[in-house]
Amino acid sequence: MAQNNRSYSSGPGAVDSGMIEKVVFINRCAKVVKGGRRFSFSALSVVGDGKGSVGIGYGKAKEVPEAIRKATESAKKRMVPVKLRGDTIPHEVLGVYDGGKVFLRPATTGTGLIAGGGVRAVLEAAGVKNVLTKSMGSKNHIAVVNATLAGLRKLRMAEDFKSARSAV
Repeated sequence: MAQNNRSYSSGPGAVDSGMIEKVVFINRCAKVVKGGRRFSFSALSVVGDGKGSVGIGYGKAKEVPEAIRKATESAKKRMVPVKLRGDTIPHEVLGVYDGGKVFLRPATTGTGLIAGGGVRAVLEAAGVKNVLTKSMGSKNHIAVVNATLAGLRKLRMAEDFKSARSAV
């Protein structure tokens, strides 16, 4: 029961306080007990401000809305800053997490967001508008989303290198 790039709240993606919330994936888990099956749900959510800050959350509960709420709260608590150059990324980067690998390449204005699934959700929430991506390895939603975030966290600006060199 995958829900790619659907926002759970009022409006298309944007909710109160200017945050972009995206539910990437909802999973149903069944436990067989004496009377039948007991279902529980887990949700993978991405939250960002669209200006270079993004977070990922994972929540589990007996009901879908509660799992989404937990995932969204977790994502808001784990927001990290991302280095952007205009509406794209400063350089090519490969993000790796478990079996998931995501290659991110900057693109010129007008290219758009060439990405799918969880990668698109993370980049939209971070505020990236023009980028080329390739997801390799695992197709697991959690691995792909975390690999995308790992790649974004690796990004550095030219000024960062200059200041580091001048400090030595």
